[in-house]
Amino acid sequence: MQTTAVRREVPDFSAYPDLVVIMLGMQVRTGYGLKTLLGLGKPIDAAGVGRPAGLLHYENRIIFSLRPTHIGMRWYWRDMQSLEAWSKSDPHRIWWRDFLRDSRGTGFWHETYHMRGGMEAVYVDIGKPVGFSAFMPMVPAHGTMASRHHELAPDSAPDLPDRIA
Repeated sequence: MQTTAVRREVPDFSAYPDLVVIMLGMQVRTGYGLKTLLGLGKPIDAAGVGRPAGLLHYENRIIFSLRPTHIGMRWYWRDMQSLEAWSKSDPHRIWWRDFLRDSRGTGFWHETYHMRGGMEAVYVDIGKPVGFSAFMPMVPAHGTMASRHHELAPDSAPDLPDRIA
């Protein structure tokens, strides 16, 4: 029997000391929510294709569950400043403002993971708990997302080693 060598690789993070990964998800809670979800596909894709400053890579249409429908995405950012700048600009600023007024039959969540340490998450109108909310106590959200990011991943975080083994 002939064997095939298995190729094993690990990423070299050294060029990305401030890397931020954000996972996002949308749960459909009503029939109207399916229309909401389907309507966001093209604008979300266009935002990724537009390559806002600092966006390194994006992966859309991650299927968490078909019943109930729960779709997500994962975006990789050079640093927190790039992610924050994009989140405060159009079209994201408009999407978020409108969503907070009316979730239109959906629930939304995101979790942010910082290379320098720290994590942040927000859950809006989520039915079945997901991510951190599935095992951590939840408290009401206060303040802006930017203030939470800076509390959890301050600029004073220790420097990373030159190489990650």
